[in-house]
Amino acid sequence: QVQPVESGGGLVQAGGSLRLSCAASGSGFTIYNMAWYRQAPGSQRELVATITGGGITNYRDSVKGRFIISRDNAKNTVYLQMNSLKPEDTAVYVCCAGNCGQGTQVTVSS
Repeated sequence: QVQPVESGGGLVQAGGSLRLSCAASGSGFTIYNMAWYRQAPGSQRELVATITGGGITNYRDSVKGRFIISRDNAKNTVYLQMNSLKPEDTAVYVCCAGNCGQGTQVTVSS
């Protein structure tokens, strides 16, 4: 099993960019499908993007064309590049691979 740890969140103005990182400790990272979720206050957790061990990606419609998920298997790390951020992207972003991390806060000001 792997245990993800997220970093890279913060406060950014609308239209700006952030890159989240998810470092996964443990063995077998390359076989895991990785996922980024987010949860805004008062809302349910929603799936943002996924990437398979082979690099196949998938995105929720609202982030297509703005977010890019990628992975570096040599570093046991998954990234979420977020561009053209909107206030509605404000949420705690959580990285999961079976286990999930604690999350990192992303706040987008208007």
